[in-house]
Amino acid sequence: MKPGRDIQTLIAIMAALRMPGSGCPWDIEQTFATIAPYTIEEAHEVADAIARGDLDDLRDELGDLLLQVVFHARMAEEQRRFEFGDVVQAITEKLIRRHPHVFGDAGDLSAEEVAGLWQRIKAEEKAARPDKAATEAGALAGVPGTLPALMRALKLQDKASAVGFDWGSVGPVLEKIQEEAAEIAEAAQSGDKAKIAGEVGDLLFAVVNVARHLGVEPEAALRSTNAKFERRFAAIETALAAQGRRPQDATLTEMDALWDAAKRAE
Repeated sequence: MKPGRDIQTLIAIMAALRMPGSGCPWDIEQTFATIAPYTIEEAHEVADAIARGDLDDLRDELGDLLLQVVFHARMAEEQRRFEFGDVVQAITEKLIRRHPHVFGDAGDLSAEEVAGLWQRIKAEEKAARPDKAATEAGALAGVPGTLPALMRALKLQDKASAVGFDWGSVGPVLEKIQEEAAEIAEAAQSGDKAKIAGEVGDLLFAVVNVARHLGVEPEAALRSTNAKFERRFAAIETALAAQGRRPQDATLTEMDALWDAAKRAE
């Protein structure tokens, strides 16, 4: 079999890998549950390539993510549930249905109006499926539990806000952060680990709420700060290495000074 640009080539390769007797033993023994963590990992690697601005890597990571889709579709086909073509059919129908301003007669809409239209159509779709509505009862339903915690907190807050459970401005949310920080300090005095963890969680949830009110994507913001921390700490290591030293050989005061120098250099 030769590589190619056609999606059918990838589908055929996946089928060969899953073929009992002649396929790959590892691929054959996989299930939806065992592959799901890889699907999540590949999605994160796509996001990482985007954050780094590495389009060559993005091409490769998108291929890895596409493989996950084909893998799941192949397993479903083996169970005679659906196949890759059904996946494509479902998403194309959804995109056309949810974009009546492009494929229908909804007229010109702003980006904000489009977002509202998308949510209304999505709600109508859910209402039309009693089986799904029964399993997703409540305003907060439908937010996957496997999402990264910051991302899931944001989606939960968005859903609560959609039904009116929200502050009207960022001011009270900032006050909530101060309140939660004070409660962490109080919990720390008790030494109760469970209580401390709960209060820390409340603070993180409040910080996500601030980000939401200010139009900042918290996952992306934290990812950027992580990269900044890595960059500046690497500068500390480089400066100490030039002196023949390591971070563990330096005092906190010395490292703080080098951190400030790295910050000024940026």
